[in-house]
Amino acid sequence: MSAKDPAGDQHAAEQAKTTEELEEGRKQQQAQSPEEIEAYIRETRAELGETVEALARKADVKAQAEEKKEEVKAQLRGSQQQAQAKAGDLGQQAQAKVGELGAQAQQNPAPFAAGALGGLVLLIFLLRRRSS
Repeated sequence: MSAKDPAGDQHAAEQAKTTEELEEGRKQQQAQSPEEIEAYIRETRAELGETVEALARKADVKAQAEEKKEEVKAQLRGSQQQAQAKAGDLGQQAQAKVGELGAQAQQNPAPFAAGALGGLVLLIFLLRRRSS
């Protein structure tokens, strides 16, 4: 038994298709006027030029790496700007909160004084415990 090669079958089918297309193109060229043939040649040359340019771009690894580097740089710049904007917003929010707490402390200093006193007592307790 021989195993069929699917890749080989596909390649053969593509070659047959290409050959058929070439034959069809030759038949059409024979039925066309010289002006139509020249127009067809110009169109085919333009398409071929585009194909060659596309292949050259794909083969130019250095240029692709440079493009990717520029894309990453642009993404990083965008991320940096977003982070700076967010940090600025957070800073403004923190300043507003500090201002609110300061106003509350001026209006009613008892809770803040009690908190400070509790912290001082805790600090003294910890220092005495550590030294003994």
